[in-house]
Amino acid sequence: MASKDRLFEEPIEKRFEFDDRVAAVFDDMIERSVPFYRENMELIAKLILRRIEPGMRIVDLGSSTGALLIELAKRSGVDAEFIGIDNAPAMIELARKKAQAMEADVTFVCEDLMRYDFGPADIIVSNYTLQFIRPVVRHKAVARICDSLKEEGLFICSEKILMENKWLDKQIIDIYYDYKKRQGYSETEIMRKREALENVLIPYTIEENRAMLKEAGFDTVDTLFQWANFATMAAMKQRRP
Repeated sequence: MASKDRLFEEPIEKRFEFDDRVAAVFDDMIERSVPFYRENMELIAKLILRRIEPGMRIVDLGSSTGALLIELAKRSGVDAEFIGIDNAPAMIELARKKAQAMEADVTFVCEDLMRYDFGPADIIVSNYTLQFIRPVVRHKAVARICDSLKEEGLFICSEKILMENKWLDKQIIDIYYDYKKRQGYSETEIMRKREALENVLIPYTIEENRAMLKEAGFDTVDTLFQWANFATMAAMKQRRP
């Protein structure tokens, strides 16, 4: 069981990063910070399980503590390859320990997705990862993902998003902060985390994400789930003639 997230009860002297302290409380942090997180991960898992076949390669970019891949490996019942990639050593170490404890055949690699060759893959997942990639190179990351997928490959990504209308965006942020208060975070914790994430987490609108995916070469882009300023999209490549 993850430790309770109390990171921002005290002032933080640096920008947000996925270090040892974050890794130790990450599972609690994300469940209390992302509305319907468990339900959305279950939706993603069920969709992937309907597509997995023996010999497939399933890659999770920004795999954090490895929860999704471990769940897929345990439930799939087929001989597939599950690979988690994260550039945070603390996350990879924790994911490996969890996989070993749960006897799940998952490989976790500490690498930068912009440099590591993770293809060819049948399914790629990226949950709340693209938003941490600088906008100037984010489209290149998405193009790498598309190029690394086989024909008829599936890419699922979850992202924090902006509203196109500025008034609506402000209201949704306020509603989201109310949600976090109901999860036990204080106003001070919410403010400190927002400051730590400034210029680290840079969200796009859902239309900007859709356009980026299409420009990268995906043929179809659909929204699987959305709650206010959080959305999950599925992009697919068609079979080429």
